[in-house]
Amino acid sequence: MKYSDYIHESEINHKSLSYNLLTPKPSKGKSLKPGKIKVSPGKAISLLAPYTLTRIMEQIKAVVPLAAYLFLFQLLILRQPISSATTICLGLIAVIVGLAIFMEGLKTGLMPFGNVIGDTLPKKAPMFLVLIIIGILGVGVTYAEPAIGALKAFGSSINPQDAPYLYEILNNRSETLVVMVGAGVGLAAIIGTIRFVKGWSLKPLIYIALTPTILLTAYVWTNPDLRTILGLAWDCGAVTTGPVTVPLVLSLGIGIAASAGKGDSSLSGFGVVTMASLFPIIAVLILAIQVSQTVSVEEIIAAASSASQVSTAEISKWSQTPFVEIIGGVRAILPLVIFLMIVLFVILRSRLPNNLITSYGLTLSIIGMCVFNIGLTYGLGAIGGQAGTNLPAAFMEVSISNVSPIYSELLGLTIVILFAWILGFGATLAEPALNALGLTVQELTNGAFKKSMLMYSVAGGVAFGIALGVGKIVFAFDLATVLIPLYLLAVVLTFFSTEEFVNVAWDSAGVTTGPVTVPLVLAMGLGLGNAVSATEGFGILSMASICPILAVLLMGLYIQLKQKK
Repeated sequence: MKYSDYIHESEINHKSLSYNLLTPKPSKGKSLKPGKIKVSPGKAISLLAPYTLTRIMEQIKAVVPLAAYLFLFQLLILRQPISSATTICLGLIAVIVGLAIFMEGLKTGLMPFGNVIGDTLPKKAPMFLVLIIIGILGVGVTYAEPAIGALKAFGSSINPQDAPYLYEILNNRSETLVVMVGAGVGLAAIIGTIRFVKGWSLKPLIYIALTPTILLTAYVWTNPDLRTILGLAWDCGAVTTGPVTVPLVLSLGIGIAASAGKGDSSLSGFGVVTMASLFPIIAVLILAIQVSQTVSVEEIIAAASSASQVSTAEISKWSQTPFVEIIGGVRAILPLVIFLMIVLFVILRSRLPNNLITSYGLTLSIIGMCVFNIGLTYGLGAIGGQAGTNLPAAFMEVSISNVSPIYSELLGLTIVILFAWILGFGATLAEPALNALGLTVQELTNGAFKKSMLMYSVAGGVAFGIALGVGKIVFAFDLATVLIPLYLLAVVLTFFSTEEFVNVAWDSAGVTTGPVTVPLVLAMGLGLGNAVSATEGFGILSMASICPILAVLLMGLYIQLKQKK
């Protein structure tokens, strides 16, 4: 039957009604404008409750299991009471609420900016201006990352005698550090955008980026004074791939690629995370080398000694908690928002689809960041630091425990490594981004690489990496002696892997470094480092980045061999 015949038959006994017959006729002097809808407080709560609880539950699932695990491990295994338990619990609540508010603000405020600018920018601006804007944006989103504040906050725990240049960079040049990390992210965003437009393969870019990274690492490792920088530099690569950088930069890059007619490629969306993990490492290593040439070890130690003698009464209240967290939250988001407004309203002379909702989202972003920062200080940072400080009691005598060592050295070390493994595995499976990545990969590989396979590969890789990072601190082996061989192995595996598995593997490290995992692991590592008198406690995150790459590459090669049979 022809479609026209079907329409004809279906119109038998069909009767048309005018819309006017269904609407009331206006009375004289009365408007048909609908009256205001009155909602009672109870009804408003019932309407908002599902909306709010859904977003709160996402953060509860990520925070509560990890916190409960740390609490129970400390109480039952390490036999240590929780110090300031009430304050920590309130801090964790602030983390949950702050992240929920921030993520909602990100979706309704910052992301629309990224989408609109990504769609409009290539149409109204030349490519060189597009790349400049994206590069500047890289610096802005780095400041807005929740985990970057945690990185800066741990400077006070570094002993200038043991790690002078690490102390100098984290305490006296922390803003320069963030700018350099941001510059690395900006360069990654530029190269990622060009890759989107040109359709470049990721493999050559990995080889090109890794070459200076490994060479600079080897150079810094040969300098005893600079060697302590390596953990910080490689951890910075993990800090930058958080909930702000990845979605905002990706939305811009994919929008630009779509405008250029290259947005339908299966490669769209992959590669930026990889570059954003490697270039900040290079930037921090360059900063360390530059600092070593401008200030001596003796000058750093002398300046640190003078600073320690300053009375706490002389410190401004604005430099103390909670004011410093609130100011940090505003400084993280507001400059980024102002820059996006200048780009959209002044350069592009464009508008947002809904100014009211976007303004609401931007306000939520700032409030959420402030609340999260407070929770980070009193909640995540505190419980992570306690866990790290108490861990050595399992295998060695420490002053904080009257019964240490609790176990024999071999059993205690086994318990500590197992604790780190379980922590990494559980924290990774709790990351919402991992589930999304798993679904994407399953679709790209037509079901050959199942979602569950990817999730367990990544989680197992992160677990092994965190366990290895804890081992690095406990046994005091050099980070470079482990990282360089692992990355060289990754290069070999990359050479033999197909493009799609390479894209997935190298970007998988980015989903493991969420706003909860990063501060927690950093605090735990530094607490553990101080407890065992290690020079520094950085490096765990870098191990947690390379190991999932290796795990996914190996799983990909296994699937390739299986498909050939």
